[in-house]
Amino acid sequence: ELKEIVFIIQSQSNSFHSKRAEDLKRDILKQAADLGKELPTVLLIHQMDGHEGAWTILPLMRDFSVTYGRNSSWIFFCEEDTRVQVIKLLETLGRFDVSKEWFLGKALYDEESTIIHHYAFAENPTVFKFPDFAAGWALSIPLVNKLAKKLKSEPLKSDFTIDLKHEIALYIWQKGEGPHLTPVPEFCTDDVDPDRCATTFSNFLPLCGEPVKKEDVFVAVKTCQKFHGDRIPVVKQTWEREAALIEYYSDYADTSIPTIDLGIPNTDRGHCGKTFAILERFLNHSSPRTPWLVIVDDDTLISIFRLRKLLSCYNPNEPVFLGERYGYGLGTGGYSYITGGGGMVFSRTAVQKLLASKCRCYSMDAPDDMVLGMCFSGLGIPITHSPLFHQARPMDYPKDYLSHQIPVSFHKHWNIDPVKVYFTWLAPNAEESLNGKKVGYNREDL
Repeated sequence: ELKEIVFIIQSQSNSFHSKRAEDLKRDILKQAADLGKELPTVLLIHQMDGHEGAWTILPLMRDFSVTYGRNSSWIFFCEEDTRVQVIKLLETLGRFDVSKEWFLGKALYDEESTIIHHYAFAENPTVFKFPDFAAGWALSIPLVNKLAKKLKSEPLKSDFTIDLKHEIALYIWQKGEGPHLTPVPEFCTDDVDPDRCATTFSNFLPLCGEPVKKEDVFVAVKTCQKFHGDRIPVVKQTWEREAALIEYYSDYADTSIPTIDLGIPNTDRGHCGKTFAILERFLNHSSPRTPWLVIVDDDTLISIFRLRKLLSCYNPNEPVFLGERYGYGLGTGGYSYITGGGGMVFSRTAVQKLLASKCRCYSMDAPDDMVLGMCFSGLGIPITHSPLFHQARPMDYPKDYLSHQIPVSFHKHWNIDPVKVYFTWLAPNAEESLNGKKVGYNREDL
């Protein structure tokens, strides 16, 4: 029965994202009403339990078990841009015996071992499957109850959340004692076969009106003297021309680039001192009419062209802190943060609130991205996650995962030709102006 499915939308509190999630909730309930069925429960994850780690899902398992463990059969998770055909989903889930432990989804796998997944299954990473959240994924209630019981006796360790879909699959697998992901062909990310698919994923790069103007985005590149010769030329050959306002911040003033010496020595560890100096400079020395700041590393590859489209969806009068979200210690009340390598985007309003708060680095070489996460968490300003920012290189992600994205950034020049990566994955291209629709890229294996 439809009422036995609990729908969980992996939503966010930012106004743009919460509206999309509410639209999906309405659509699911309307489909259910049109079928004459008793309405299912549809929940938005950012509204649940008010704790910072809700997006990591595992901390909610005990609540799911207590609340839905007796009268439901499935917890079905999806993203705000997943499109669900309710009748087809009902048919699909109906094929599985709900008294057993099931973990269902569209399977992704690593083609080579990757740092994002701590080089798991290094001998043969293709053997371990994990779900593409965009296609939706489901847990049977017996599995939810089992996970809840385990979490009660063994609380989650207080460490990093880097790639949630892989980490959840590992947790469920329990070193071979729990279920593997069962691939379900009806869970789709493209709509090539609409008769087969119970789910599809519609969003490649959101566009909410005109892209923000070039002059509305100030780009700060963090560098240091030892990288002036190899990393900065890559920026200049690739994406620098897309930026109207760009400055390079270093520990040495080099007029040929030019770089600005912020008076903060380079450190081998974190760059908290340098990043806060950039934030102060943006607030006090850039035009107050510039609403957006982007801070990137000198080995970040980014499409400012696409970023301007994406930013059309956000209100710069809200405190927006946008990028790829990681978590630290979320099982024990930690915080989320935007990982720096993929690029960190701030609305001027967010920078004003942060610097007014007096929250600062506990040491000059503290990790800047984590300190910012702590500060914004303390201010009650949520992190806004976009999967289009990437902390690693294209080959560090499953091809199938990247196939339903128009990415905004990648990071690191390690063992790649960064110029080639930029022109294959990120360079503006005439077809791209077709309202953010998917484009036929020639993405050779890099």
